[in-house]
Amino acid sequence: MKTSMLVITGPTASGKTRRAVDIARALNGEIISADSRQLYREMDLGTGKDLNEYEEIPYHLIDICPAGYKYNLFEYLRDFQTAYNDIKSRNKFPILCGGTGLYVESVIKGLQLPEVPENATLRASLQGKSLEELTQILSTMKSLHNVTDVDTAKRAIRAIEIQQYYIDHPDEAKNAQPSPMLDVVIIGVDIDRESRRNRISKRLITRLEEGMVDEVRAILDSGVPAEDLIYYGLEYKYLTMYVTGEISYEQMVSELEIAIHQFAKRQMTWFRGMERRGFKINWLPWDMPKDEFVDAVIQML
Repeated sequence: MKTSMLVITGPTASGKTRRAVDIARALNGEIISADSRQLYREMDLGTGKDLNEYEEIPYHLIDICPAGYKYNLFEYLRDFQTAYNDIKSRNKFPILCGGTGLYVESVIKGLQLPEVPENATLRASLQGKSLEELTQILSTMKSLHNVTDVDTAKRAIRAIEIQQYYIDHPDEAKNAQPSPMLDVVIIGVDIDRESRRNRISKRLITRLEEGMVDEVRAILDSGVPAEDLIYYGLEYKYLTMYVTGEISYEQMVSELEIAIHQFAKRQMTWFRGMERRGFKINWLPWDMPKDEFVDAVIQML
């Protein structure tokens, strides 16, 4: 097989994991997660890990760091390469599966990043600034393709810190030239807006019934500060606000549902941007019969 890696991507609630598992089974493959929140242990329901879906198929880059940790793109690219090399060394087929567009695109582009240490002086100078002010500062340093990277003040400060490091160390930034992966096939799971909305709403109710509030409460009780959990956004932001008494249960459910729908729209905006930037995404219907989906993918490899 000429293809070096298969990518299965698409918006939240499109059923990517199940598709990746079906294909991995057919191709003697293993799955590398491209989900920026499934990396964290104890954060299961809120990130939609659904680990039972993998059955006998090995997976990588899930449950690799503790809740509260601030994992970054540099670490992801490093850990992806380790997992990819491991899979290849055992003559298995690597399948990258997930909806974090930044991770997917950065991997395929072969983005090289220097490790950026904390800048305590810079952080101190930025403390107290609003998210709007921080975003404005960041926009003077780089083009902002994706506002989801700066949806909290902490993330914005980290992004400014990284950009400042590149300015202060131009040689490192210059040497970090991308080395694109060759022969990668990208499959997008295409789900219409109405089906996506219905699945998101139904899934949210199910996860709340399964104990998502208790999951967040347990993480907070373990010593993770509320602000660190809010950092992860979506479920962890709104559930933490509810558990700590900032908002009512009804407000939490309503605002969280709206936020997940908005997140899915932002994911689709990223994927359309990828296509404009020259990445070919082969879209297949989310409700395509399993065997037809697998056969269609195999034909593209």
